[in-house]
Amino acid sequence: MPGFSWNIVFFAGVGIFLLSVIVFLVIRLLNAEGKRKVTAAHLLELESKFEATRLESLEAKLNPHLFKNILNSIQSHAYQTYFALDKLAGVLDYILYESRKKFVTPKEEIDFALNLIEINKIKISPLFELKVKTKINESEPLYEQKLMAPLISINMIENAFKHADLQSPDAFISIVFEFRDHNFSLTVANKISQKPSIKKEKSGIGAETLEQRLEIIYKGCYKLDKFVEDNVFISHLKINLLEHKTKMLAAGR
Repeated sequence: MPGFSWNIVFFAGVGIFLLSVIVFLVIRLLNAEGKRKVTAAHLLELESKFEATRLESLEAKLNPHLFKNILNSIQSHAYQTYFALDKLAGVLDYILYESRKKFVTPKEEIDFALNLIEINKIKISPLFELKVKTKINESEPLYEQKLMAPLISINMIENAFKHADLQSPDAFISIVFEFRDHNFSLTVANKISQKPSIKKEKSGIGAETLEQRLEIIYKGCYKLDKFVEDNVFISHLKINLLEHKTKMLAAGR
């Protein structure tokens, strides 16, 4: 019986030992599973932070690029505005001071008209075809003499920008200044808009004023032609300044 008792004690001890081992292993397994979950959560958190950091990095690259593009656009418009304002200053000086004079030089009038054209460019798309040419013989003595009535070219140029077809793909404005053989010439052509223009109560006064001024100042020394050809309106002014000067001298003016 004593041997039997020892067997019971032995097997009981072994059972307790095995149970303890199993409990230990279960606890270790549970701890390992807990650590695995913590590690997995930590890795997920790190991955999330990495993706967020990567996204921020991409946005950091994108935003300055976008910002740079915006700055370039602003700079472009700012330069265009500055350029236009610079030309506007010249135009205002001419209107305020030079236009009070009875006559200016052909050079002064042409420079004024070119500045006026630059200001009007703001109204049109960069893709719009605007052709401006100057064919000038600056060596002619009359080019620097005060024989031109100030603002004589403004009506023809303004009308082109006012009535041109700015939407048609083949639309255009063409302006040509010439000074040769003592003659000042201005030719303006523009594609006529198909849209009906809104008639204003005082429209056409500029054209009447131009013709009246020409007749009073340059009577017999000028030619003004206006006509339409292939849906293009063309106006051409030519003033013989030598003949005008001769008449002025003969009249003692």
